[in-house]
Amino acid sequence: MIYLRLFFEFFKIGLFAFGGGLATIPFLQEMAEKTGWFTHAQLADMIAISESTPGPIGINMATYVGFTVGGLLGGLIASIAIIVPPTIIVLTVARLLSKFKESTLVESTFYGLRPASAGLMSAAAISIIILTLVRTELWAQTGALTDLFDIKAVIFAAALFFLIKKTKAHPILFLAASAAIGIIFKF
Repeated sequence: MIYLRLFFEFFKIGLFAFGGGLATIPFLQEMAEKTGWFTHAQLADMIAISESTPGPIGINMATYVGFTVGGLLGGLIASIAIIVPPTIIVLTVARLLSKFKESTLVESTFYGLRPASAGLMSAAAISIIILTLVRTELWAQTGALTDLFDIKAVIFAAALFFLIKKTKAHPILFLAASAAIGIIFKF
């Protein structure tokens, strides 16, 4: 039964997550609340792992959740489930697009999808910022404004942002340095 549920949940994500892997994050947040398969803190870890491993982030996250919930078979099922809908959609659109290349309706549809994709990716970025820098649970308990933000994480994120903008270093160096700093300072 868990495998069927994994397939269904990730099939839905694959069907509606336009805009790339980061667009799956709001769906994964909803899944975390609905199923209890992982916490929001584990989602933040999952995003970090998926971003730092080769391959598309959405598939990496599906594999991670599927493996966590249902072992090797669960990882395989979740990965397949998230791939099936976009594959069908792309094949269908490619076939239709060749017939209607010059259609203003098709052109307008693609023009309309751009801001929707940007909105989904922006929502994902805001979700990641909240997951990593904001501590709403602690703030709700204490009411102290100083408890709203994880100051160490905010300082680290600002420093990392500045370094990325000012240097031409390879992203792998930033990932390795971030991992080391996370271990040393116990983020």
